[in-house]
Amino acid sequence: SVTTVGVGNREITGSHNITVIADLVDTELTDFSDAIAVILPGGLPGTTNLAASNTVNAALEYAARHPDILIAAICAAPSVLGELGLLQGLKATCYPGYEQALAGAKATGNAVERDGRVITGKGAGVTVDFALTIVSALCSDEKAKSLKEAMQCR
Repeated sequence: SVTTVGVGNREITGSHNITVIADLVDTELTDFSDAIAVILPGGLPGTTNLAASNTVNAALEYAARHPDILIAAICAAPSVLGELGLLQGLKATCYPGYEQALAGAKATGNAVERDGRVITGKGAGVTVDFALTIVSALCSDEKAKSLKEAMQCR
């Protein structure tokens, strides 16, 4: 079960003009106790909006205090994790040019990086690998492999 949350609005249009209708607006989300993961999409101005959202920051801070909650971000969004100090001592990746915002992390430049319960991805071109890494973390390596094969991924 996935709940999508729009920052500032239920209808969100991304940097590539794709509109998504979220389940909730960020101001409606006050309880994170059922969360098993907090996953941030990237893009601009989306990443800037994520960083400015009190709800996003509260969700990430909650996840940071609960080691069973997965934290993931892709494209420019790993910068939000870095700015909150959530990447200290971890390997991480991000969209090129955002490495300086990965405070305390070892920026690898890899397509996807998993270090413990934190997963980061470089950009839109690696979303399948990013998603499969999340499936592996939340379910199992076998489930991720099965999905990869079923989707005919390389």
